[in-house]
Amino acid sequence: MPWLHFVSWFFGGALLANAVPHAVSGLMGRAFQSPFARPRGEGLSSSMTNVWWGFLNLALGYGLLAHVGNFDTHDTACMATAFAGALLLSLCTARHFGRFNGGNAPERM
Repeated sequence: MPWLHFVSWFFGGALLANAVPHAVSGLMGRAFQSPFARPRGEGLSSSMTNVWWGFLNLALGYGLLAHVGNFDTHDTACMATAFAGALLLSLCTARHFGRFNGGNAPERM
């Protein structure tokens, strides 16, 4: 398989992981950080903005996995690539947003 497919699947996994906190926060009616907030990525966006952003990430992630190359859920290389993208983005965002939500130092809460 061409390496560009793996790059697309990596980012597809990352987008799917990013969809979860935005969509869930929005569905729960809670404000959450988003790229549209001020300051960017630090301030809070409305629940409606987060629902839209979460579902856009979901659609783009699906598009990268389902329509680029031949992504096969039974192929370990395909799944590992998508999971790697999801895990890397999840770790980076947990560290970044943990400073706003108490996740980096839970003993202080």
